[in-house]
Amino acid sequence: MRLSTVILPIDRWHEGGRDKWRRAEELGFHAAYTYDHLSWRTFRDGPWFGAVPTLTAAAAATERLRLGTLVTSPNFRHPVTLAKELISLDDISGGRVTLGIGAGGTGFDATALGQEPWTPRERADRFAEFVPLLDRLLTENSVSYQGDFYAAHEARGIPGCVQRPRLPFAVAATGPRGLRLAARHGQAWVTTGDPKLYESGTPEQSVHAMRGQVEKLADACAERGRDVAELDKILLTGFTPDRGRPLESLDAFVDFAGRHTELGFTEIVLHWPIPDSDFAADQKVFERIAMEAPAQLS
Repeated sequence: MRLSTVILPIDRWHEGGRDKWRRAEELGFHAAYTYDHLSWRTFRDGPWFGAVPTLTAAAAATERLRLGTLVTSPNFRHPVTLAKELISLDDISGGRVTLGIGAGGTGFDATALGQEPWTPRERADRFAEFVPLLDRLLTENSVSYQGDFYAAHEARGIPGCVQRPRLPFAVAATGPRGLRLAARHGQAWVTTGDPKLYESGTPEQSVHAMRGQVEKLADACAERGRDVAELDKILLTGFTPDRGRPLESLDAFVDFAGRHTELGFTEIVLHWPIPDSDFAADQKVFERIAMEAPAQLS
C-alpha cells in the first residue's frame, strides 16, 4: 500500500504553495497530485492556479516525489497541446509524472470556454477518442489523425517522454466504456467510490460498491487478455460516506485503509488539509498518518 496526497492549487507559490510540496516529499508520500480544473466547487471565487505550471514548479522544488493530476479531462484540454505540456513536464521532473485522466463532469470547467455542457454520452464519446489519441501523441514522433471530436496533423512528439514508452496513465472510470479504456491504456485505475452513496450511504455500502467496481475492472481486463493485477488501483479519498473520519486519528485511518487494501487498492490519496473546507483536518494528525501508517499497512 502506497500513501499519497493531493494538494489543491489554491496557494500563491511563494506564500505557502512551494512549502506544501516540499513538505509532502519530507513526509515520505509516494506521490503528490493536484486537480486539473479552471475552478472547482466552493473554491471558485478564491485563488486557483493552473495544474501544469504548478506541477512544473513542484518538479523543480522536489527530487523524489512523484507528481501528477487527479484528474485531467477533455473539458478544456486538447490532446495535441496537452501531450506537448506533458512531455515537457516529464522531462523537467526527470520522469516523475503520472497523468490521472477522466471523462470530466458538469462543473464550471464544462462551460468555461463558452460551450454548452456535454451530455454523459458525449463525455464518454470524447473520452474514448481523447485517450487513445493522447497515447499515440506521447509515444510516436509524428501523429496525424482525424476523428469525430479531435484532429492532429503531423503533430510532433519529439523527444518523447523520459519514461518509456510514455508516462503512466491513471484512468478514472466506473462505467463500462471507461473501464475498457483503463484496461487498454492504463497503468493505474482511479476511483472516488460511488458518488450516489456520499450523502446517505454507509461505509459498508461504499466498500461493497467499490468491490463491485474492482470486479468490473477485472472483467474489462480479462476481455483484453490482461491481468488486472498489472494495474495499480488508486482510491482518492474524501468522497465516500466516511468523509473526513479516516483523518481523525492514526487508528481510524489504518482501519479505513486496511478495509480498502483488502479490496485490492494499492494506493490511497489523502487531501492536504484545508481549514474551513470539506478537507479540513488536523495537520499534526495528517502528518502522523503520513509518517506512521504505511508501516502498519505493509
